[in-house]
Amino acid sequence: MNDTPDISKSELIVNGARLELRHFGAAAPGRPVLIFLHEGLGSAGLWRDFPNAVARATGCPALAYSRQGYGKSDPASLPRPLSFMHDEARSVLPALFEAARIDDAILIGHSDGASISLIYAGESGRYLRGLVLLAPHVFVEPVCVTAIARTRESYRSAGLRAKLMRHHRTNVDCAFYGWADCWLDPEFLKWNLEEFLPGIEIPTLVIQGKDDEYGTLEQVDRVCAQISGPCERLVLSDCGHSPQRDQPEAALDAIAGFVRRRL
Repeated sequence: MNDTPDISKSELIVNGARLELRHFGAAAPGRPVLIFLHEGLGSAGLWRDFPNAVARATGCPALAYSRQGYGKSDPASLPRPLSFMHDEARSVLPALFEAARIDDAILIGHSDGASISLIYAGESGRYLRGLVLLAPHVFVEPVCVTAIARTRESYRSAGLRAKLMRHHRTNVDCAFYGWADCWLDPEFLKWNLEEFLPGIEIPTLVIQGKDDEYGTLEQVDRVCAQISGPCERLVLSDCGHSPQRDQPEAALDAIAGFVRRRL
């Protein structure tokens, strides 16, 4: 996949906050909007060309947005509550559907974005005909805490802040500490989303890398074992926490095939 210009960029006011949006492809009758929810340090722009590639492969329009406190969206207040993913699923996503006039969608979430998607699908699921989870978290593992602590040290001393500044600009510290401080809070060890899994009745695709530094395959096992709807899984070799970047062609093929079977 080669980088290509965005189809369009826009802003949308959701619950009083200005959110950055990127749109790919054109609306098509009878086809769902593919909504991309980014990882804990991601943004609409950090998906790069991947949403565009999925839109081209499926004929579906795609939308990526930066959550408040990320990318070019409005800043968020710190510290974030430990319920920040629940809050996004319960408050922001429904308001986004309404503000963007979306009533037919497939959520494609990565990491924290996958967890937010899972909460929404398990508790409401309104407007959804499918769910794609890239490296989801449903409970906190020691390997994840260790990796985030290491990332925090890199942010403070090894130039990670400068790299992230290109994508978050004035939001860089908000994005980083809003994510890291929650995950590293001792109280967050109790965080668990398994209660939402039985409520997911729509078809689901779970993708994870064998070399994921932030989670083990136990995350995938628990999702696939406990959701009520049909579940497909893909475990990729030579792949870390970001299948769409580490194994883009395999991830694209799997997601495009999954979406086409929902049409």
